[in-house]
Amino acid sequence: MLIEYSDDELMLRYRDGELSAFQELYRRHSRGLYRFLAWRSGRTEWADEVAQETWLAVHHARERYAAQGSFRGYLFQIGRNRLADLQRQPDIDDCGDLSHVQDSAEASALERQQNLALHAAIRLLPTEQKEALVLQHFSGLSIDEIALVVAAPSETVKSRLRYAMRKLREQFKQEETA
Repeated sequence: MLIEYSDDELMLRYRDGELSAFQELYRRHSRGLYRFLAWRSGRTEWADEVAQETWLAVHHARERYAAQGSFRGYLFQIGRNRLADLQRQPDIDDCGDLSHVQDSAEASALERQQNLALHAAIRLLPTEQKEALVLQHFSGLSIDEIALVVAAPSETVKSRLRYAMRKLREQFKQEETA
């Protein structure tokens, strides 16, 4: 059963021609990758495009893949790089609209209001802190995986997360007292 294999083992099986291994990798990581791309880009059409390009890049790179211990970090790094390429294109306007990330059909009015406040507070964070926070809390990456994705030491990632959480706490503390 494929579910018992690690991500690296699945990628190696896919490299060797086992399509079901790729399907399991996609099942495990497509939502987290999309969520990260949506947060990072703020535009649904970009997240859709970059997610597809990322999985296509994984497909094309399968024959060269060597197990490194973190397929998820490898996957998110490809997505992050593809998104950065897209954002560098001229005449691209990042509107920062994150409303598509939340599922308003299932949320109550209060939950929607709290989510909007959280999203607004996260958008105010410096880019590096926001990225680390989203990768950890919304995409489930470990500190080491985040370090791989953002090409920074683990201690730097920990600091970014610590500062991000401190700023969010301060933001909400100010709103409570206002």
